[in-house]
Amino acid sequence: MPVDAVELEVFRNLYHSIAEEMGAALRRTGFSPNIKERRDYSCAVFDRNAQVIAMGDHMPVHLGSMPMSVRAALDRLTLSRGDIAILNDPFAGGTHLPDITMVAPVFLEKEEPECFVASRAHHADVGGMHPGSMGLCESIYQEGIRIPPVKIVRGGEIASEVMDLILANVRTPDERIGDLKAQIAACHTGEERLRQICSRYGTERAQAAAFALHDYAERMVRDVLERVPEGRYEAEDRMDDDGYGAVPILRVAISIEHAADGARATVDFTGSSPQVRGSINAVEAITYSACFYVFRCLLREEVPASAGIMRPVRVFAPRGTVVNAVPPAAVAGGNVEMSQRIVDVLLKALAQAMPERIPAASYGTMSNITIGGVDDRRGEGSPFAYYETVAGGMGARPTKSGMSGIHMHMTNSLNTPAEALEFAYPLRVTQYSLRRNSGGAGNFAGGDGIVREIELLTDAEVTLLADRHLTQPYGLSGGFPGASGSATATLSDGSVQKLKSKGSVHLGKGSRVRIETPGGGGWGSR
Repeated sequence: MPVDAVELEVFRNLYHSIAEEMGAALRRTGFSPNIKERRDYSCAVFDRNAQVIAMGDHMPVHLGSMPMSVRAALDRLTLSRGDIAILNDPFAGGTHLPDITMVAPVFLEKEEPECFVASRAHHADVGGMHPGSMGLCESIYQEGIRIPPVKIVRGGEIASEVMDLILANVRTPDERIGDLKAQIAACHTGEERLRQICSRYGTERAQAAAFALHDYAERMVRDVLERVPEGRYEAEDRMDDDGYGAVPILRVAISIEHAADGARATVDFTGSSPQVRGSINAVEAITYSACFYVFRCLLREEVPASAGIMRPVRVFAPRGTVVNAVPPAAVAGGNVEMSQRIVDVLLKALAQAMPERIPAASYGTMSNITIGGVDDRRGEGSPFAYYETVAGGMGARPTKSGMSGIHMHMTNSLNTPAEALEFAYPLRVTQYSLRRNSGGAGNFAGGDGIVREIELLTDAEVTLLADRHLTQPYGLSGGFPGASGSATATLSDGSVQKLKSKGSVHLGKGSRVRIETPGGGGWGSR
């Protein structure tokens, strides 16, 4: 069934609105500040072949990898009416263990699913060695509960034995069950809206539009690649360390080919470091997600975030490396830290091909902080786990300076407001400000990072998972790099202790943790 340009735009917005409404339902019904305030979640809509049609304007690191979770669920399970699958296994389409995904089939006129919807949320604790499940570990088995694709809802009823198994392995079960039920509600919202669209326009017409959106996105990517000079563009970057001393190197070669049937690109990570002992290894889904994000950013028009974007792009990530780790690698930081560095190195390579389009490096880390312990305000022995990513400086662009204090690239979350944080946890925000002059100088300056200082109102374990404390976000076209980040703890006796970018430390009541995030790189020489 042919779809004209006007109808295509109508359906693009319809499908996108479904993913957005799913996210709104998840946010409104979520229990934890991580969901309600930071919006650390993502939702998407898929066609009958499990190809993504539309994504909400949520977390890029979630969205580009979510199709692999949907495919893993469908490969392992037969989903009937009223069923919802759950999984978080990084080696079965997931990203890291705190990101729990739910997949629901949508039945319309046939006896098999004709669409799918999925919701993913970062849960502030999924068990493991450290509160918050983001600590320095050496294997996946230390990081928390690992959920293969199983049914959390069967025939419209929650599978109590599966839910009980999950809740028995986390520190904050009341918070977890609230967020898990919110994800179920988000899937129900997506199902209902898809049925309404197909009822109004007809299933055949709606599905034809979905397939047309894939083709449209593919054409737009090929059009961009046609304007890039044919050739091979290489770049290299590195992480500070893996928490145990290893310094992983990322190498990428992007090849642009102008073929008779349309331009295409190959992204080859051959030469990247072998997977490391620490938890900054990325699984294949993360690397694919970072590539999806970068090539989507190259598009000027409002193009649907559909599977068609990656049709002209081939990604090769050798198994057993930091960009395609294999079990039993620890991977909590691959999702948050390695993903940012993959984007940095991809953009660095593309800057050679299209310097007028590519910005300097942004702050290059999600600067994760987790604080966990016992909150006696809510009853004796009541555990808590606070998790947050701290924003930094955006890299300067070829035509303007970078923005300050913003979440960039693979994270698209918000901060936890001081009022919400202090209400929910035994913590107090003592400083929250821009880190002046941390952006790199140039014709256009990089954005400044953030200073965030938190006082502990109880004894707690503090975990940091960050990077760019030893390296600096690079500048481009003669611009200077942004300032490196740092972290310190001021103890109750007034002494100051420098904290490593990756690791955990036990601090007493009255201690203050200070995070200073990197600035973005500058663009152009003055």
